[in-house]
Amino acid sequence: MTARRRAARSRRLNRALGAAVAMAVVAGLSGCATPGEQPPPAVPISPVAAGLVADVEAGAAAAAAADRTAATAFPDPAWWRGLGDPALDALIDQGLAGQPGLQAAAARLAAVSADTQALTASQGPQFGLLAEPTRERFSENGLIPPALAGTTHNLATLRVNGQWELDFFGRHAAALQAALGQQRALAAELQAARVLLSARLARGWVELARLLDLRDVAERSLAQRETQLALTRRRVAAGLDTDLELRQAQGPVPDARQLIEALDGQIALARHALAVLSGQAPQALAAARPALAPLQAAALPSRLGADLLGRRADVVAARWRVEAAQAQVTGAQADFYPDINLIGQFGFNALGLDRLLLAGSRQYAAGAALRLPLFDGGYLRARLGVRAAEADAAVAAYNATVLDAAREVADAGALLRSLQRQQALQSEAATAAEAAWRLATQRHEAGLSSYLSVLAAESAVLAQRSGTVELKAR
Repeated sequence: MTARRRAARSRRLNRALGAAVAMAVVAGLSGCATPGEQPPPAVPISPVAAGLVADVEAGAAAAAAADRTAATAFPDPAWWRGLGDPALDALIDQGLAGQPGLQAAAARLAAVSADTQALTASQGPQFGLLAEPTRERFSENGLIPPALAGTTHNLATLRVNGQWELDFFGRHAAALQAALGQQRALAAELQAARVLLSARLARGWVELARLLDLRDVAERSLAQRETQLALTRRRVAAGLDTDLELRQAQGPVPDARQLIEALDGQIALARHALAVLSGQAPQALAAARPALAPLQAAALPSRLGADLLGRRADVVAARWRVEAAQAQVTGAQADFYPDINLIGQFGFNALGLDRLLLAGSRQYAAGAALRLPLFDGGYLRARLGVRAAEADAAVAAYNATVLDAAREVADAGALLRSLQRQQALQSEAATAAEAAWRLATQRHEAGLSSYLSVLAAESAVLAQRSGTVELKAR
């Protein structure tokens, strides 16, 4: 009877303890940390707000299809090859392969990619093997029982340990998405750096060609002024001109020589900059002589679409930064929910190596751990606020990048159209100057005017050639 009473009392005590634990769990869950009210997140800018037109709003179906075809073909990743200069192709290939800045960016991307792979691997089940053979002498005065005290034996442990943190609330998935977003953003930024480097090399190549063409014009201008000075000296000696005309003819000669010297200095600096930018020694391009005439600009799409601008590497990088920041917000929200971690182990432990793999030496354990934030003084809520603010900042940076990109492309298009109109006017002016020069030459050959009129007409031709070079380079 007494035993039955004790058993009944034990059951009542166990039920009371179970109810108390359940009540404690419910109370804890009701009072656990909560994210609270959060402000609405920032919204990425729409194509219409950025001044762009999406292809689905293009209008006529045929025009939209044509624009989509042009968008997929433009821009060519190796766009500089369309300029038609093999020497420039080789220079940009050299720069993309050997420029130290690009190599450092590629190394940073490789490091982030490895970190992302490590994070991916850490989110699955983890297993490890422990093999620990030991030879030990047990103390005669310790806690070891007398049968073993003072003796030396072999100890051995062979065990497999495993754990798996279950991702019920998406914390680990969000962390992985954030890491992947950062990796993709770095990859896009690397591509943006490659585009920027190729553009700077092409721009520097065109600038060097501009300077060399201007030097050719300056050389011809110097020869023309020296010819005019020699002719004036002969006219003064013949009594046809005075010292005033001689002094006036002498002044432009040193000016022309000074211009050539200035151009030579700029040409040297341009070559040094191009060489270093392409990852070479400053003197590596001392013999480079690009020319503007063979260079041809690629045809541009007739319309700027959101899909076209959206493939700019800097815009893609900013978009991935937004994705990464929003994933971090999701991860910060998941921190308010419990973690569940499964653990287990199985192995053998024995006194003596000969008994290690016997059935009686088996060891095993399994369990689960649950961690739930209850009261943290607002720490998790503050961290969520930080992540939300960072996401808003990423959205703002993306919006600014889109607007800047749209402005840059719109500016370039407007400038290109203006330059095309200027080139047409310049061509008319150059044609008129060439015609006047030919007419002056014909009149001189017919004995109707002096050679000074030919030289004056040639000065106008040289001025027009300089203007043509400038417009071509731009």
